Amino acid sequence: MSIENQIIKACLENDRSAQKQLYEMFSGKLFAVALRYMKDQERAKDVLQDSFVKVFRHLNTFRFDSPLEGWLRKIVVNTALKALKKNNTLTQSLEGDYMISEDLHYTNKGDENLSYRQLLSLIGELPEGCRTIFNLYAIEGYKHHEIAKMLGVSEGTSKSQYSRAKMLLQEKITEELKRVKPQKV
Repeated sequence: MSIENQIIKACLENDRSAQKQLYEMFSGKLFAVALRYMKDQERAKDVLQDSFVKVFRHLNTFRFDSPLEGWLRKIVVNTALKALKKNNTLTQSLEGDYMISEDLHYTNKGDENLSYRQLLSLIGELPEGCRTIFNLYAIEGYKHHEIAKMLGVSEGTSKSQYSRAKMLLQEKITEELKRVKPQKV
């Protein structure tokens, strides 16, 4: 039995040290997931805390046939989406379709690079609806029909918000690269 499975079994028996161990194993990665959806660290911490409450409440439903981290990520994503819907800003930011070409691509023309942190920061600057759908599609791997169902929007809205997110992100990357690497004179 793996160490992860041993920890899960101990958590199911309400072993506090095992619960702490599980939290410490995954809280960093899961906080990063929550932070991608929430605009600030405080809201992301709230999502993480609510997620772990759900994890410990529903750990008995975890089937050992899939990776624990994937199951935990799903809980965090769903908790973040619920928090966004609760504030009603997500629904407002998803209203209206944005028809944008799918052909937009950023081309790295040399030694221009952004760090992972810089890229996440730029994603975090996207409008809430775009950011949420970008995260769900590009990072979490959900399909547009799944996103539409999760968010209660049309599949077209999901696609157009994703296109808008890519366009805005491409603009932000270009601006950031210009800022970081001034033009040669």
